[in-house]
Amino acid sequence: MTGVTTETPATPPVAKRVPHERTHHGDTVVDEYAWLAEKDDPDTLAYLKAENAYTDTVTAPLAGLRDTLFTETKRRTQETDLSVPSRKGDYWYYTRTVEGQQYGIYCRRAVRDGETRPPATADGAPLDGEEILLDGNALADGHDFFALGTFDVNPDGRWLAYSTDFAGSERFALRVKDLQTGEVLADEVPDTFYGTAWSGDGSTLFYLTVDEAWRPYRVWRHTVGTPASDDVIVYEERDERFWVGVELSRSEKFIFIDAHSKITSEVRVIPASNPTGEPAVIAERRQGVEYSVEHHGHRFLILHNDGAEDFALAYTSADSPGDWVPLIEHSPGTRLEGVDAFAHHLVVSLRREGLTGLRVITIGSTDPYDLEFPEPIYTVGLDANPEYNTGTIRLRYSSLVTPDSVYDYDLTTREMTLLKQKPVLGDFDPAAYEQHREWAVADDGTRVPISLVCRAGTPRDGSAPCVIYGYGSYEASMDPWFSVSRLSLLDRGVIFAVAHIRGGGEMGRRWYENGKMLAKKNTFTDFIAAARHLVQAGWTSTDKLVARGGSAGGLLMGAVANMAPDAFAGIVAQVPFVDALNTILDPSLPLTVTEWEEWGNPLDDPDVYAYMKSYTPYENLAAVDYPAILAVTSLNDTRVLYHEPAKWVARLRAVAPGGHYLLKTEMGAGHGGPSGRYDAWKEEAFINAWTLDRVGVR
Repeated sequence: MTGVTTETPATPPVAKRVPHERTHHGDTVVDEYAWLAEKDDPDTLAYLKAENAYTDTVTAPLAGLRDTLFTETKRRTQETDLSVPSRKGDYWYYTRTVEGQQYGIYCRRAVRDGETRPPATADGAPLDGEEILLDGNALADGHDFFALGTFDVNPDGRWLAYSTDFAGSERFALRVKDLQTGEVLADEVPDTFYGTAWSGDGSTLFYLTVDEAWRPYRVWRHTVGTPASDDVIVYEERDERFWVGVELSRSEKFIFIDAHSKITSEVRVIPASNPTGEPAVIAERRQGVEYSVEHHGHRFLILHNDGAEDFALAYTSADSPGDWVPLIEHSPGTRLEGVDAFAHHLVVSLRREGLTGLRVITIGSTDPYDLEFPEPIYTVGLDANPEYNTGTIRLRYSSLVTPDSVYDYDLTTREMTLLKQKPVLGDFDPAAYEQHREWAVADDGTRVPISLVCRAGTPRDGSAPCVIYGYGSYEASMDPWFSVSRLSLLDRGVIFAVAHIRGGGEMGRRWYENGKMLAKKNTFTDFIAAARHLVQAGWTSTDKLVARGGSAGGLLMGAVANMAPDAFAGIVAQVPFVDALNTILDPSLPLTVTEWEEWGNPLDDPDVYAYMKSYTPYENLAAVDYPAILAVTSLNDTRVLYHEPAKWVARLRAVAPGGHYLLKTEMGAGHGGPSGRYDAWKEEAFINAWTLDRVGVR
C-alpha cells in the first residue's frame, strides 16, 4: 500500500489515514496522519514526492515568472564581492564570493606596516597577498548541501578549527587545519555542535556535542594532534531544560561555559592559560534569573535580570567572583541585550521603543552616550570586533530602504566612517522607496508596531497588494532589514510589512512575556490586528494580502489561518511548527524539554494541555474556506520536523477539501532550506512568484 493515491499529476495527493490514538489528561485524540513521522517508511517518502510532483505541476505556469525574479536578484547582486576585512592579531580576515560559485571563500591577509584601515578592492577581486583558509565551493563539491558549523582561528593564528555538515541535520564533523602548512590534521571529531573555544596557547580546543534530543549538553577538551578518542569531557549538563555553549573571551583570558534554559542561566569559567583547570561557577543558577558574562580587566561584567525585567549591568571580581556591583541600573522600557568589552570602552546593545541602539561607556568617564542615526526606522548592531585593545568598533547598519552598511566608529573622536554599503546593481535608488511605522490596536488595547516599505507614492486606497511578515516567539525581534529579492515585489507595487507582535522582543521583556506560555494567543491576535489595520488604513485589502512566517512564525501562520481565514488571500508557511502540541507532548523529540519554558508543559499540566490544544494549528482545522496555503519544509530539518507541515497539509485536504494547498519539501536540506546562494535565490523566487500570483500581479 502506498502513502498517496493520485489519478492524474494535477490531482492533489491524498494521504492514507491510519487511526492512531493518544490520551492525555482524560482527552483522547485520533491522529490519522501520525504515520508520516516515520521518515524511513517508503509510504512517507512516496507521499512527500507526490506532493512535490503536484506542487511542480500546479506552479508550472509560474516558471517564467520565477526565472524573471531569479534573474532580477542575480542582476542586482554583485556576485564577485569581498566582505570588509576584520583585524585579529597580525591578519585581516574576510570572505569572498565569486560569480557562478555558490559558497564563500574564507581568507586572510597579513597586516602591513602602518596599515590601520581595512584593505579593499574595487571589484571584489582577491587582495594582494591573500591566503585562502577554506574554500566553501571545494568543500561542497559533490554534495547537494553544505554548511559550516564553526570557523575559529586560534589566538596566534596557526590553527583553524572548522566543522562541516553535508545533510542539513546540523551535526558537524570537526577538523583542525594547520595554517602554516595547509595540512588538515587527522584528529577528526564527528557529530559536534556549533561553537568552539581555543586555549590561550592554541594547544587545546573545546567543543560541544549533543544528546539524542539534539540538545548541546557536553563540553569536550581536545589536544591538537591527538586522536578524538583521547578527548575529555569537561562539563556535562544533565538538566534537560538547559543548553550549553562555549566561547573564548575577546580578551583571550578566559573560556566561558554557558548553561542556559529559556529563563535561567549559569556560567562557568576556565582560565585560558590553564585549559585543564576545573571550571569555576561565577554564580549558581537560580530559577528565573538569566545572566551573561563578559571579561574586562580585573572584573567580569554581568548582564542580568535579577530584579530587573529589562536587564541591568553589574560587575564582580574576576579573581574571586562574588557580589554583583551595579554599573547600569535597570530602566523599564530600555531592554539591555548585550555588553561588549574593549580595553578602554564598553559598548552596550539595547533596544527602546521598538528600535535597536548602541551605548558607549568610556572607562573612567561618567558620561555614557547613545549613538544616533538619521532614519526613523533602522537596525544597528555590532559587527565582527575580535580585537580587545582597540579604539575603533565595527558596526552594521541597515533599514528597509538602506542596504547593509558597515561602519567603523572611532571611540575617541566619535567619528563614524562608512567602509562599505552592500552594492545593489542596476538602477536602484533608495529615494524611490519609503518606509513607515504604523500602530495597530490589539483586542486588549495594546498598540502593536508595524514597519512597512513600499515604492514612493504607493496609493492608500486599498488597491496595493501587501505581504505581512511575522514571528513572535523566543523574544526574537524581527528588526527591519534590507532585501535585494524584495525589490522585485516592491517594484511591482507590493507593500512589505513586518508586524512586531508580542512574543518577540521588539518592545522589551514584558512584550515577550505577554506572548508566551498561557498568553501565547496574544501573538496571533496581534498579527490579525496588524493585518486588519493595514486594510482599514487603506494600505491594502484582504483579497490582496498574503501572510508569511517561518518556524515558530509558521505556527503563527497556521494559527491565524484558523482564527481569521477571511483576513488573507494567501499564506506562506516555511518550516512551520504547526503540530506543536503533539511535538511538545513528546520529550524524546529534539528540543521538546527545553521548549517547556517557552510554551508550557502539556505533558504534566492539564491547563497547558487545554490551552495549547485550543490554538495549535493541526488540532484546530475546520471545514471553512481557508486562504491559499504554501507550506515549505525540509526532510532533514532537526528543529521543526518535516512531518509537521506534511500532516497539516494532509489534514487540510481532508477537512477542507475545496482549498488551494501546496506542500514543497526540500529532500536534501535542513531548517534553513537550500544552502547555496543561487539555490536560496531560486527558493525565494519560487515563494515570491506564488505570492504575486495570489494577488494577481505578474
